[in-house]
Amino acid sequence: MTRAADRGATDTMPGDEMLCESTCHIYVWEAGGPAALSGVTARTIPGDYGVLTLEQLHDKIRPGNDHYVRTRLLCLENTHNRGGGRVYPLPIIQEVCQWAHQNGLVTHLDGARLWNAAIATGIPLKEWAAPFDSVSVCFSKGMGAPVGSALAGSKEFIAKAKRIRKLFGGGMRQGGVIAAAALYALDHHFERLAEDHANAQIIAHAVKGHKALRLDPGYVDTNLVWFEVDPTFMSAKDLAGIMREHGVLLHVAGPTTLRACTHLDVSKAQCEKVADILNRLDR
Repeated sequence: MTRAADRGATDTMPGDEMLCESTCHIYVWEAGGPAALSGVTARTIPGDYGVLTLEQLHDKIRPGNDHYVRTRLLCLENTHNRGGGRVYPLPIIQEVCQWAHQNGLVTHLDGARLWNAAIATGIPLKEWAAPFDSVSVCFSKGMGAPVGSALAGSKEFIAKAKRIRKLFGGGMRQGGVIAAAALYALDHHFERLAEDHANAQIIAHAVKGHKALRLDPGYVDTNLVWFEVDPTFMSAKDLAGIMREHGVLLHVAGPTTLRACTHLDVSKAQCEKVADILNRLDR
């Protein structure tokens, strides 16, 4: 597979366009950063709970005409947050990235939860990252570090990224303390992500068995449990309030939408408590 660096280009320019899934994190939850900070417009494509296939992408590159924006970048997210923590199938990733490179696009992976994809499938991190020109990962999600992310790419790409980080105000002094926590997480918290996945299944099972709740999507791949509340039962805000009274914190993502996230600080016993509360609310 030919990389962007081998073609003499590793990034975007103001006025370029990126292709991304319509509910991806970098488009929905980054305050318009790509447009505001990099001058890059987003062409969003609705996927199957975050997953875009080659059939959806093959006609999305703009013609080479001065009247059009230049399609330059393909961004994927793995695992996909709004897709329910879904693991992006590796064969699809490989296929769409090969297509992107053949058509002169740069590829980036938002791998904030890439650790979870690796643990859930047994596929090594390097295989997940291999099809991309750049990959970002986050140490403060299931890995349990208090803060910290990392960007990987070619030497040339990272050298430029460091300058842009400084330009954006992201330079940080005395960063060793943060790095130490991230290194500890890599050494001690990676394999234990399987516990988070198992705990999420406990909550998912309770949601599935509840008459007024519905998993969305209808399965749980990793550590995120997204579900819908029947509005005739109560609102998502009201259910979150009841759970809060029992010491359980849920994210209200919409009038009828909630998200539960299992992580380092959530035990099996606590997840069983969540399931028990939901079961009692169903009576």
